[in-house]
Amino acid sequence: MEWYTYTISEYLNLAFRWFHIVAGISWIGQTYLFNWMERTLPLEVDPDADENVSGQLWMVHGGGFYLVEKQTKPKVMPRTLHWFKWESALTFLSGFFLLIIVYYMGGLMLEPDSEMSELTAALIGMGVMILGFGIYRLLWLSPLGKNEYIGSTVSFLLIIGLFVGMDQIFSSRAAMFHIGALFGTIMAANVWMIILPAQRKMIAAVENNQQPDMLLGVKAKNCSKHNTYMSIPVIFIMISSHFPVTTYGNSDNWLMLGVFILIGWAVAKWMRG
Repeated sequence: MEWYTYTISEYLNLAFRWFHIVAGISWIGQTYLFNWMERTLPLEVDPDADENVSGQLWMVHGGGFYLVEKQTKPKVMPRTLHWFKWESALTFLSGFFLLIIVYYMGGLMLEPDSEMSELTAALIGMGVMILGFGIYRLLWLSPLGKNEYIGSTVSFLLIIGLFVGMDQIFSSRAAMFHIGALFGTIMAANVWMIILPAQRKMIAAVENNQQPDMLLGVKAKNCSKHNTYMSIPVIFIMISSHFPVTTYGNSDNWLMLGVFILIGWAVAKWMRG
């Protein structure tokens, strides 16, 4: 078939899918690098370093040797401060447009015998992403979230329960992809609603010659940590459409999802060091 006979929808699908993957590689790669450095920097501090230095790290890469230093409070705010934020925004926006093109406008949200309208299904799907982030924040701010293992267990059970519920009203493929979309929404919201505001407050404190509130840094770091744990299950869900029989099309699809989420969490823990 000649290239010009393809529909506009297919071209948009290809373009956004490609862009989404490229942006996601950039975002997740940086997230893992910074999380690894957070764990490694405090272990290699030079005994003669300034007391303001809370971490140091020597690294080698293709271009040479690099010295990374973490300071509790910079003595002078640098003229150029690199922010890592647009990667998350572009990944989320391209993913959301893909969700619209492939599911909300692509006829894949519902089973053929469903009596629900496509618009209703789309609104429910978007509601899941919005409410899901709210429930996530409430859980991890609650006493349950104070213990990482309890919070993770409750999160896991809620995820599986949500998938089983959506599988009753959506197509199994759409139900599984909306779990991935929820993870992506939480990850992007963590960056823009938790991490970046905390960083801005800490920078403002330094500029006003005040001691930054390090609790803000802890909260931001925890959200970044959560993002690493959600990223690998998202990748599994992204490729699940290539293996429908063993993933969302399986009679035990909830079990397959749960197993791969747990494997993803274990891999993320290992990758973070």
